Amino acid sequence: MLGVSQSGYFAWKDLPASRHQRDDMVMLAHVRPAFALSNGIYGSPRMTRELQDDGFSIGHRRTVRLMRENGLRGRQKHRFKRTTDSENARPVAPDIIEQDSTATALNQK
Repeated sequence: MLGVSQSGYFAWKDLPASRHQRDDMVMLAHVRPAFALSNGIYGSPRMTRELQDDGFSIGHRRTVRLMRENGLRGRQKHRFKRTTDSENARPVAPDIIEQDSTATALNQK
């Protein structure tokens, strides 16, 4: 069905993990707890910095790949949005034009 020999398939299946795959597993073992400690907030840029601070030599793209392959996605914090404060003690500016927007000539209001 796959177009490969049975012996070739089993030879491939029994191969040990490559050095790159082993390094990925080690880094993933550090990514998961750090992600859990951040309450799922850290994205790949912060996670990369966290791993680099722990002494790992890892790039941003590798962190992105590891997090994406393992379903780790950082949540964005909701920013505080300031709205108009209508209940303040400041004086209200006088209404000079008294809500009248008609003008007799240019530059009159």
